[in-house]
Amino acid sequence: MPIPSPGPERRPPGAAKRFAASLGACAATFLAAPAGAEVALLPETVVTATRIARTADETLAPVSVITRDDIERRQARSLPDLLRGLPGVAFTNTGGRGQQASLFLRGAESDHVLVLVDGVRVGSATTGLFALQHLPVALVERVEVVRGPRASLYGSDAVGGVVQIFTRRGGGEPVSHGTLGAGSRGALDATAGLSGGGDRGWFNVTGTSARESGINARDPRVAAEPDRDGFRNHGASLRAGYRFGNGVEVEGRMLHDRSRVEYDGSWVNESTARQSLWAGTLGLSPREGWRATVQAARSRDDLDSFHDGGFRSGFVTRRDEVSLQNDLDVGEAHLLSVGFDYREDHLSGSTAYTVSTRDNKGVFAQFLAAFGDHDLHFAGRHDDNQHFGGAETGSLTWGWQLRDALRFTASYGTAFHAPTFNELYFPASGDCSFSNPDLVPEESKSLDFGLSSSPGPARWSLNVFRSEVENLIANVGLSTPGCEGLLTAANVERARIRGLEASLETRLSGFDASASLTLLDPRNHGPRDLRGNQLPRRPRQTLRVDLDRDADRLAYGATVHAAGSRYDDAGNTRSIGGFYTVDLRAAYRIGEDWSLEGRVGNLLDRRYRTAHAYHRPGRGFFVTFRYRP
Repeated sequence: MPIPSPGPERRPPGAAKRFAASLGACAATFLAAPAGAEVALLPETVVTATRIARTADETLAPVSVITRDDIERRQARSLPDLLRGLPGVAFTNTGGRGQQASLFLRGAESDHVLVLVDGVRVGSATTGLFALQHLPVALVERVEVVRGPRASLYGSDAVGGVVQIFTRRGGGEPVSHGTLGAGSRGALDATAGLSGGGDRGWFNVTGTSARESGINARDPRVAAEPDRDGFRNHGASLRAGYRFGNGVEVEGRMLHDRSRVEYDGSWVNESTARQSLWAGTLGLSPREGWRATVQAARSRDDLDSFHDGGFRSGFVTRRDEVSLQNDLDVGEAHLLSVGFDYREDHLSGSTAYTVSTRDNKGVFAQFLAAFGDHDLHFAGRHDDNQHFGGAETGSLTWGWQLRDALRFTASYGTAFHAPTFNELYFPASGDCSFSNPDLVPEESKSLDFGLSSSPGPARWSLNVFRSEVENLIANVGLSTPGCEGLLTAANVERARIRGLEASLETRLSGFDASASLTLLDPRNHGPRDLRGNQLPRRPRQTLRVDLDRDADRLAYGATVHAAGSRYDDAGNTRSIGGFYTVDLRAAYRIGEDWSLEGRVGNLLDRRYRTAHAYHRPGRGFFVTFRYRP
């Protein structure tokens, strides 16, 4: 299988075409469903695409699901490691474990991805981002990645798609679980938990701790701090609920993680980050065919920054949410959902912003209908934001079952992203201000066509899409006298993103095989001097291949991840070469409940970057003892 070698910072002419051809050949190989596949794959149940539990086939949306079994089989040690290379997914990392990881979904901006934890919106109001790299993967039960706009159901931020993380739930007989692991660069991880609840109840409590001395994340020629940038993390989750006989269901959830991260910088070189969530849900069935759900939640995102131990700044986002959703069966194959969301963001800390609170009210409705071989999904939403007023979004999806295992889909959707507190309210320094209270939301229109096959001996999908984004916020030079050389936020850019995604899951000769391919053309359509440039930090090609086999007491597998070249800046002057990595893993069942696992990451010790001047880790190993009844 031809895979590109990582090139220098500036790739030679034609390298991108050769790289695309290599990826295309890989995709063609894997998308040819093998005749000797052994076992049919069952469709996953997903929630995120429609805010209702339905199978992946019923949602019509392009979606990827990562289960707890996938997490343990692939021995992922972070969410970016788990998600990288999925269809439409690309990451930019500024160093090793725990360092900032920016997710680009379908080429959209990193703050154009909505992140939910158990149905609750999470993240920082100052940056608009959630630190995926800090949430311990040991607390995660499953992850759903829905690609394409979902603002008609969720409001702001769901431009490129939605990533929803579900914490561990429990149920059944009480059982304990735990891990203890160690590896390269001083890595030590430990996890312990207890779950159960019986037939109607469920509970899970899990705690985890990790540390790693890390690598020297930044090129010493850029930042003269030739030290290792370490990472420490502690996390815990609690989830419990009960389903009563009269259709009433209650659940409470708690999540907290705390991270200490070192990095290189002249202003700050260390930070403490805390992410937490408290939520409660009440489900009711007033009558047959009617399900009502009420959820209340509070989340926090705290960040304190230091330089050589001295405090520099602190920011605290507190977000309160209440949502009400009613799902009603309308006829035999039709369903209507209507709901209301309320959210209030409150910002505090060492910097006094000109505005510290903002609320948003949203009402939404969707109608899911089936007519023989055809399915139609309509959704619409109105948001009333305290700062910029109203915003309307909508979506329409059509699914056509061409044959028993072959389906065609077409969808159109609109979305928006509200400016962040930093962009709107950061305090001015004299007459010079980075923030701009006149900013309007960024808006998008997206079109998607898909072809998929499921169920059967192989599950595959092919999607082509196009998105246009207007009023993109960019940093431009201030014209105010005395502010020359400083920047301010302004709605000045436009973007056009076209892409193709292909995925396959099958079983062949005892191996579970999956492959994901993304070909992307993200272009700037804004100011004349940038028009036609590639949007920064998005690779134009990504590929991921996973192979796993379970042979009696021994399980083993490998992951190949490849990404094409990208630019680090909007002017396309700093090029970052493409790369590929190979990871190996194996697990041996010592007894009925115990296993010994080993993983070698970046087996070939490739030197590569995803952001200018920031190194990624070389070869490393990790060994884990796992107890799981």
